[in-house]
Amino acid sequence: MFALLLLQLLHAGFGSPVTSQRSFGIDYAHNCFLKDGKPFRYISGSFHYSRVPRYYWKDRLLKMKMAGLDAIQTYVPWNFHEVEPGVYNFAGDRDLESFLRLADEIGLLVILRAGPYICAEWDMGGLPAWLLEKETIALRSSDADYLAAVERWMGVLLPKMKVHLYQNGGPIIMVQVENEYGSYFACDFDYLRYLQSLFHQHLGDEVVLFTTDGASKFLLRCGTLQGLYSTVDFGPGANVTASFLNQRHAEPNGPLVNSEFYTGWLDHWGHRHSVISSSLVAKTLSEILAHGGNVNMYMFIGGTNFGYWNGANMPYAAQPTSYDYDAPLSEAGDLTKKYFAIREVIAMYKTIPQGPIPPSTPKFAYGEVPLKKVGTVRDLLNDLSPSGPIKSTYPLTFVQVKQYVGYVLYRTKLPRNCTEEPLYSTLNGIHDRAYVVVDGIPQGVLERSRIVALNITGSAGAHLDLLVENMGRVNFGRYNNDFKGLVSNLTLGNETLADWEIYPLDIDTAVSQGLKNKRSGGNGSSNEEPSFYTGSFSIPSGIPDLPQDTYIAFPGWTKGQIWINGFNLGRYWPTRGPQLTLFVPSNILVSSFLNNVTVLELEKSPCGAQKCFVEFVDKPVLNATLHYESSTEKLFTKDLWPNHR
Repeated sequence: MFALLLLQLLHAGFGSPVTSQRSFGIDYAHNCFLKDGKPFRYISGSFHYSRVPRYYWKDRLLKMKMAGLDAIQTYVPWNFHEVEPGVYNFAGDRDLESFLRLADEIGLLVILRAGPYICAEWDMGGLPAWLLEKETIALRSSDADYLAAVERWMGVLLPKMKVHLYQNGGPIIMVQVENEYGSYFACDFDYLRYLQSLFHQHLGDEVVLFTTDGASKFLLRCGTLQGLYSTVDFGPGANVTASFLNQRHAEPNGPLVNSEFYTGWLDHWGHRHSVISSSLVAKTLSEILAHGGNVNMYMFIGGTNFGYWNGANMPYAAQPTSYDYDAPLSEAGDLTKKYFAIREVIAMYKTIPQGPIPPSTPKFAYGEVPLKKVGTVRDLLNDLSPSGPIKSTYPLTFVQVKQYVGYVLYRTKLPRNCTEEPLYSTLNGIHDRAYVVVDGIPQGVLERSRIVALNITGSAGAHLDLLVENMGRVNFGRYNNDFKGLVSNLTLGNETLADWEIYPLDIDTAVSQGLKNKRSGGNGSSNEEPSFYTGSFSIPSGIPDLPQDTYIAFPGWTKGQIWINGFNLGRYWPTRGPQLTLFVPSNILVSSFLNNVTVLELEKSPCGAQKCFVEFVDKPVLNATLHYESSTEKLFTKDLWPNHR
C-alpha cells in the first residue's frame, strides 16, 4: 500500500526525480538558453487557442510539430476568460490547461504570453471592457483601480499556470509580462515592476520572464526592465544584424530572440488582404537562424475572430472575422506553400520529425440555403432585450448599461416635424456604426470618423431608433479605452436630443433559444431595416466523412452577423471586403438534425428584390476588396512595420 502511495506521489510530481532535474534558464556567459543544463535554441510558432475550435487544436499542433517547431507561443486573452467581473470561464474552447497538456503530449514547449494586455488584433487588446466602468481608469499603468483588477485576474490565472511550468513537469518555458509596452504612451516603470513582482509571487523565482518590443532603441526604452529578459520583434526583409544589435542595446548578453517574426500581416475591412511572399519569409528566417537566434513565427496559424472578438486600429478601422494572416497554416489549418518553404529552412538547421504530415482538411460545398425573414430588430425587441429599456435623459455608453459587445438600440422621439433635417453626432460620438430608422423607415448609416451627419425625415413624436454596432475595440496604442455606443450627444438641427430609451440586446441568447417569426407588414423599404433571417439545411447522406469544413458566402447581402446552430460565426461585410466568405468549422455542424442558419442583416438584404439565400462553398475568398482605402492602409503597414503587428 505504501509503495502504491509513493508511486502516486511521484506521478503527481511530489519528489519526482525527473521533475526535479528539469530546468530552463538563461546562460548570459554563452549567450544562449539552458534547458536541463544544456544549450538550447527554440524555433516556435504562434497559435492562439482562442481563435481555433478545441476540436482542431490537436490537428494544428501536430502540423506545427511536423514542421520542425520546438515550441508554440500563445496569448491569454483576459476578456476571453473573465467576460464579467469575477465570472471566470475555462471550459470548452476556453480550456487553456487542456491546450497546454495537449501541446505537452505532442512534444511542443510553450511560450506563454500571459498579459494582462496582449494586443493580438483582439478586442481591446485582451483587456476586459468592464474595466471602463470606472471612466477615469488609466489602463496599463500604476492606476490603483487597474492594478486591483489585474491582481485579482492574475491571482486566478497564474496559479493555474504554475503547475504547467517546465521545471514543474509542464511545457511552459517562458512567460511574457505585458506586451510591446514600449509602444504605449504611459512609460510607467512602476507598473512593470509591479507585474514583475506579481508574476514571481505566483510562479516562483525560477521562471524566465520576458518582454517583447519593436527592434528599435526608442521602443525598447520604455518596454524593458531589469529582471525581465528583453526580446524584439521584426519581420521579413528587415536587417537581421541591425535588429539584433538593438536587442543587444537592452540585453548586452544572453540569447538573441525575435519573439514576433511576421509570416504575414493583419487585415482591415476595406483594405487589401495582406500577403507576404514565401521566399522572403524563408530568406529572413534563414538569416535569423544563421545568426544563432531564437525565433517565434507570428502567426504560424492565424485562425478566426469568431463572434465579436476582432480588434481595431486608429484612425478607427476594424479587423475582419478572418485572421488568416497569410500564415503557413491557413485560417482553416490547411498546409500552404509557405508551410513547406519554412519546413525546408528549419531542416537546414535541425533534424525535423519524420513521418506523414496531417493533411489539409477536406471542404464541402453544401450549396444554397434559402432564408426567410423572421422580423426586424424592432419587431423582436422584447425577445432581444427582455429586461426592457434603460431610461436616461442623455445617451449612455455600452459599459454604462453593462453591454460589452454586440449591439444596443437607442430610441427617442422626434421633437418636431422634420424634412431632410440634419442628425449629427457631436465630437464624433458614434462608436462605431449606427443604423438609423424613423418609425420603420430606414434613414441611412452614421459611422465613426466617416459619416457624421445624416438628413432625417419624419413626423413629430415618431420613434427615432439608432441600432449601434460595436465593431471591435481598439487593440493597440493609447486609445484602448475605447467606449462604445453613443458616446456624446446627438443633435437634430440645432437641438440636442434627450429622453432616451436604451435597449441592451442579448442577441446570442435570443438566437440560441430560437427567434419566433414576427415579421411586420409590407413596407417598401423593409429589406433595408436591420432584420433577422433564418433558414436550415441538412448534411447530405451517403457521403462518407461528413460533415466537413466549409465556407459561407453572402451573395447580394450587405453587412451583418451570422450564427449557425447558435454559434456566433462572426461579422460579414462583402460590400467592403476584403473578406467575402466566412470559415465554418465542421464541429459546429450536425448530421443527425437540420442545421439552423440565422442572419442579422444590418443594412440591405437581397430578399424581395431577388433570390434570398446564403451559399456554402468549398473555397475561401479573402482578397476581394471592393472598397479600397489606400490612404489609411499605409498607416497600418509601412508606418508601423516592423514594430507592430
